[in-house]
Amino acid sequence: MISKETLFALSLFPYLGFLWFISRSPQMPRLALYGFYGTLVFVAITIPAGIYAKVQYGEELANVDWLHGSAEVFLTLANILLVLGFRQAVQQLGDREQVTGDSSEGRGKK
Repeated sequence: MISKETLFALSLFPYLGFLWFISRSPQMPRLALYGFYGTLVFVAITIPAGIYAKVQYGEELANVDWLHGSAEVFLTLANILLVLGFRQAVQQLGDREQVTGDSSEGRGKK
């Protein structure tokens, strides 16, 4: 059976491919893209934090509250960027549809 650590390491490759593809899409909201990259930063912070927890405290990262919470801040920030980025994109789409709808109604009235 494959260990959870190995599975975690292998999961980074598809995620890096995902980041590569979405970073080339002109439709991808920039702020949301930063959120997806922030998730990668969270992973990069969590790995050394987990090693530190094991070496310093002899515990898993999840059992060292201050260290675990500090690492989770990066995931929270990444999620906030994702939500704000997609919210901005939805608002811009709604604004475009409203402008298109208003101008087509105006042409119908003339």
